[in-house]
Amino acid sequence: MALVSLLEISIAFFCFLIFRIFLISKKPHRSFLTNWPLLGMLPGLLTVLPRVYDFITEVLEDGNLNYLFIGPFLGGIDMLFTVDPANIHHIMSSNFANYPKGTEFKKLFDVLGDGIFNADSDLWKDLRKSSQSMMNHPDFQRFSLATSLSKLEKGLVPLLDHVAKEKLVVDLQDVFQRFTFDTTFVLATGYDPGCLSVEMPEIEFARALDDAEEAIFYRHFKPEVVWKMQRLIGVGAELKLKRAHAIFDRVCSKCIASKRDEISQGIDSSSSKDLLMSSINVDTTKYKLLNPSDDRFLRDTILSFMLAGRDTTGSALTWFFWLLCNNQEAMTKIRQEINTNLFPRNKTDDGSVSYDSDSFNPQEVKKLVYLHGAVCEALRLYPPVPFNHKSPAKPDVLPSGHKVKANSRILFCLYSLGRMKSVWGEDAMEFKPERWISESGRSVHEPSYKFLSFNAGPRTCLGKEVAMTQMKTVAVKIIQNYDINVVEGHKIKPAPSVILHMKHGLKVTVSKRCLS
Repeated sequence: MALVSLLEISIAFFCFLIFRIFLISKKPHRSFLTNWPLLGMLPGLLTVLPRVYDFITEVLEDGNLNYLFIGPFLGGIDMLFTVDPANIHHIMSSNFANYPKGTEFKKLFDVLGDGIFNADSDLWKDLRKSSQSMMNHPDFQRFSLATSLSKLEKGLVPLLDHVAKEKLVVDLQDVFQRFTFDTTFVLATGYDPGCLSVEMPEIEFARALDDAEEAIFYRHFKPEVVWKMQRLIGVGAELKLKRAHAIFDRVCSKCIASKRDEISQGIDSSSSKDLLMSSINVDTTKYKLLNPSDDRFLRDTILSFMLAGRDTTGSALTWFFWLLCNNQEAMTKIRQEINTNLFPRNKTDDGSVSYDSDSFNPQEVKKLVYLHGAVCEALRLYPPVPFNHKSPAKPDVLPSGHKVKANSRILFCLYSLGRMKSVWGEDAMEFKPERWISESGRSVHEPSYKFLSFNAGPRTCLGKEVAMTQMKTVAVKIIQNYDINVVEGHKIKPAPSVILHMKHGLKVTVSKRCLS
């Protein structure tokens, strides 16, 4: 294994050295990628991986929203990068049938099994219909709201109070990931893992999700033969993914066995509104391809829901608060809007405001138009899922004129899409919540092929409203009751992953606000 790792390092260094020498002899150009014999453009891409999202943004800005990447000979990673809204609409909506997830996507995301993210055709239709039915049910929506509010008041608030009282520095990204991990795990399985607490315990399932996401990201830029060899030998990111896979199987199996025990003991399951119990009780006469007796089906369902719920919302909240810390004017406007439109339910002895699930009406946050604009603006600039991978089943011609072969790779770069001046205007790089508010003071709707954070077309995110309500509720609570300040000198940069995390976290100090 040591020899394999040494060989990988030597090859990477050799490619980097040749690339650097070549650059010295040429005039620099920010979107320059040399197409080397046999190696293609991979050596150049490897050198910019630490800032790959910004580099691709520069490339696409120079390339009129499209860029064809050529990988190593027979490497199978040639791909078209695109942020052309016309192409996105064509692929995600008008020609949806020709762009299934396909075998290539399923290979990259094999850890998710046959869950909704990997599924196609009739299986996907059954999974989506059953998930939609559950998430739209009033009982689940009440369960979701109660779970978020309970974790907010009993987990997030005590932790922030402790940090403020002790004048500690805390990683707000870690805090939000813990909050969304707990709430999502409760919604998925009915069990609270207790990840969010003053003790900040290490949860192996959460760490396994991080490791899996990192490995999947690098699979996009490695020839398949390389990452499969790494998996076979057991080195690098593939070894982490293998271990993560085992953790997912073990934890999910434990939850499934516990639910089945409850049912076998005659415990009334009708009061359980979690996804796992709903999946066990799914009506197989309506969804014939779903198999609740198969633990593998239940495991894939849990894992897909965890990936969708924990990471995306946690990432969105992290970038949102970082942007607000750097835009105090926007923070002030949100506070004014909250004070004008929301009536505190309970005021505690220390002057802070709390809510409870019986009295809090989620419809109230819809009054907060500026807050909505600020959340959307954060999602535009820092989408939790920074890119989306599609492949055509049959050859196609995109609206941009690009001809794509069957099973070729197309990558939507959501991070870059939100920064394109030709799409969003000359001020595309600025954080401006006002762009989401009309002259009449109402929220502005942008088409999904332009604002792709919740996907588009038939695969539009089912949990959009749940996620938006959760983010706004957390935002209201924190903005009303705390002042957040980023530690001076703390470096902020995206980490290369399938989820847009901050590489070094978000180190902040917290102080309690006194309300009159």
